Amino acid sequence: MSTSLNDEDRQILLQLAREALENAVRGIALLPLNTETLTQTLRENGASFVTLTIRNELRGCIGALEAYQPLAEDVREHAIAAALKDPRFPPVTESELRLINIEVSYLSAPQELEYSTGEDLPSKLRPQIDGVILKQGRRRATFLPQVWEKIPDPEEFLNQLCYKMGVPPNTWRKAKLQVYIYQVEEFHELN
Repeated sequence: MSTSLNDEDRQILLQLAREALENAVRGIALLPLNTETLTQTLRENGASFVTLTIRNELRGCIGALEAYQPLAEDVREHAIAAALKDPRFPPVTESELRLINIEVSYLSAPQELEYSTGEDLPSKLRPQIDGVILKQGRRRATFLPQVWEKIPDPEEFLNQLCYKMGVPPNTWRKAKLQVYIYQVEEFHELN
């Protein structure tokens, strides 16, 4: 991460995500972002994931692994996508809006992880710290560092990530995959 977010930046991003989410679900067009009112950090390109939960259960999660647009715009785009375009869930309804909690993850740039064999790979991962991207050809999948809370075992974490990528769970043991790690700055709405 080039810069850490201060409390004001975090609050602004959560407000932007909430506004984008509610407008999208209600079918209201989102006004263009006035970047003049934003801090330099929020105007710089940044990668984010927006996670929606209801009673701590996942309701949608979409994001980008690489920065390609201003962070504030990235958060707005992914709040809308998490609500309406996550293929695992039907679109969020208006009646769910008051139940939804928004979490934003601000990602560092992914770094390739060097490892020699599949057996070596789990020991290279840092549970609770690293987000992990697996790549094999055109296939790719990631888990944010927060997923370690639900899958604390590195081997099972890799199995589930392979499954998410659409390959057999133990592929990481047998094939040399491209592996990247990143860290996040995570924050969420207060209930």
